[in-house]
Amino acid sequence: MPTTMRIVTDFPRPVRIVENAWIPMPDGARLAARIWLPEDAEADPVPALLEYLPYRKRDFMRARDEPMHHYFAGHGYASVRVDIRGSGDSDGLITDEYTEAEHDDATAVIEWLAAQPWCTGAVGMFGISWGGFNSLQVAARQPDALKAIITLCAADDRYADDAHYMGGCLINENLIWGSAFFMYHLLPPDPAIVGERWRDMWLERLDNAVLFPAEWLRHQRRDDYWKHGSVCEDYGSVRCPVYAVGGWADGYSNAVPRLLEGLKVPRKGLIGPWAHTYPHNGLPGPAIGFLQETVRWWDHWLKDIDTGLMDEPMYRVWMHESLIPQPQYDVRPGRWVAEDRWPSPRIAGRTLTLDAAGLLVDGEAEEARLKVLSPQATGVTAGSWCAMGSDGEMPIDQRPDDGRSLVFDGEPLEQPLEILGAPALHLVFDSDRPVAHVAVRLNDVFPDGTSARITYGILNLTHRDSHEAPEPLVPGHRHEAVVRLNDIAHAFAAGNRIRVAISTAYWPMVWPAPEPVTLGVHAGASRLVLPVRPGRAQDKALRPFDPPESGPARHTTVLRDSTPRRTIERDLPTGDVVYRIFDDGGEFDGAALVHLDDIDLEVGFAMLQRYRIGETDPLSAEAEIVAHTLLRRGAWAPELRGRITVRATGDAFIVEATLTANEGLSEVFARTWQETIPRDSV
Repeated sequence: MPTTMRIVTDFPRPVRIVENAWIPMPDGARLAARIWLPEDAEADPVPALLEYLPYRKRDFMRARDEPMHHYFAGHGYASVRVDIRGSGDSDGLITDEYTEAEHDDATAVIEWLAAQPWCTGAVGMFGISWGGFNSLQVAARQPDALKAIITLCAADDRYADDAHYMGGCLINENLIWGSAFFMYHLLPPDPAIVGERWRDMWLERLDNAVLFPAEWLRHQRRDDYWKHGSVCEDYGSVRCPVYAVGGWADGYSNAVPRLLEGLKVPRKGLIGPWAHTYPHNGLPGPAIGFLQETVRWWDHWLKDIDTGLMDEPMYRVWMHESLIPQPQYDVRPGRWVAEDRWPSPRIAGRTLTLDAAGLLVDGEAEEARLKVLSPQATGVTAGSWCAMGSDGEMPIDQRPDDGRSLVFDGEPLEQPLEILGAPALHLVFDSDRPVAHVAVRLNDVFPDGTSARITYGILNLTHRDSHEAPEPLVPGHRHEAVVRLNDIAHAFAAGNRIRVAISTAYWPMVWPAPEPVTLGVHAGASRLVLPVRPGRAQDKALRPFDPPESGPARHTTVLRDSTPRRTIERDLPTGDVVYRIFDDGGEFDGAALVHLDDIDLEVGFAMLQRYRIGETDPLSAEAEIVAHTLLRRGAWAPELRGRITVRATGDAFIVEATLTANEGLSEVFARTWQETIPRDSV
């Protein structure tokens, strides 16, 4: 059963809320902030905590922000939520993710916080996703007042592990996230905060709209665009303590072990079974008392209180147990395990060779060339690249995709086998095309044949040696590549088999190569290396996490609910497969609506995703996002509707978009885009 959240209302420090405060920037612009303060902070100053996002503190994120920031303030912190320039109620424009201007403003915000009479001068920064990224990026700027950060569900490498590319392949998350951000940042500020200038600010945002999916498609290799904001370029630039947190169902968990390895500052890592969410709300469960955990971190680094946190192991993770796959889990069975440092000297590689008979064997095997040409719709059992906690996001039984892949099975395990880290397939192969992709899945196969995906990796084989300088394959030539799978902690059960499944397509997660590809996989020469973790007696003595707690929430009224649904349709005569995801009550009949009672505001958002592909033609691929968002308070009713599609020829991507903005019943803005972007070995 899911862990019950305890709502705390009685805190050591009574809290007052500043609904909006203006933070001046050096160029005269103002950023909008919402601040939770201990009532007596002016007389007894406290450290400040900064969460810095483009996700509208006033409305869309209000229900999420309120309990968490209130909790921190109640424990003796000034907890501050700031709208990035050009978002929410702040002045200016957003032109992209993680810009120099965003970082400059963050530094100015930290200086402003440290100088306030209610602040001790010590500042911490934290956030999930965007806020996790910019916490790392701002830490690399080394502001004097920034003493520690917590980064959740974020990455140190913007090319390798963000919502755009994976292993040099374009992922459709580039369109999903780009479309959501495109719509989100174009909503107007609230006239209750900015006054009559709200409409001019809104029209300025609309006139300067950036079609983000197209912008990110212009950078298909790891160029300077992606190196900017990637702290892996210089881990030494981060000089304050870092707590890195992730979830195995999230898209960003690989960054946590990389940060532990690369950083030289005091650091901790935590990965649970969770999706892209804060761990006190963690789904799949078990959720933990993460707010208590963060208070221990902040007390240690911002108040010089020895909470014992830094005496605990550096890296703590949830070890999954073997489990029949389901579309979603309330609780993911497993247990907490830990390593005192990372990389751990206790982890040993176990090599399994791909055998011509389709087996995984210890030791050597005879070499043989095996072919795989996967249908283009291979991958429909994959679930989401980044799960958010909704039903249907988890990878389901892999047998439909296993049947479209080249499969290698081990013998039934005589005893349980635990892995922790990143499995890697050392692949020896040839290709009949100059551009080819490979998807590699590590599966846990039950005695009844059920196949559960444990982890996976994707590689654009033109990127086999470098993401910065890809090189075409020589058709028929023997090549080598290492396909690194995502980090994972998993305990295979005795009696189950380990399976490696190799395919040349992984739709709709990954955009296909421009031509159908036949790979020759050289069994005997190709091998899988598993990071095997021996037992650790100290795991049983780990300090248990507290049950989840949260602060009080403001009341909201659901006016129209949202029920996410996923469907797959297959046209038998044409072979086309259509995969749909929609998050409202019908095909697309309007946004889900919530009323924020304390500010008398309705907010709504809905999105339809549609992915179509033919089984034999990769150029038939088309992805479409339709989105609808609105705000409403009495006669004030701004509304946006947008549609973005991506398709491709053999030489180029074609991105088309439409956007309309209404104020009540009156259309105030309309625009269309059509961008043709050359393919760059993708």
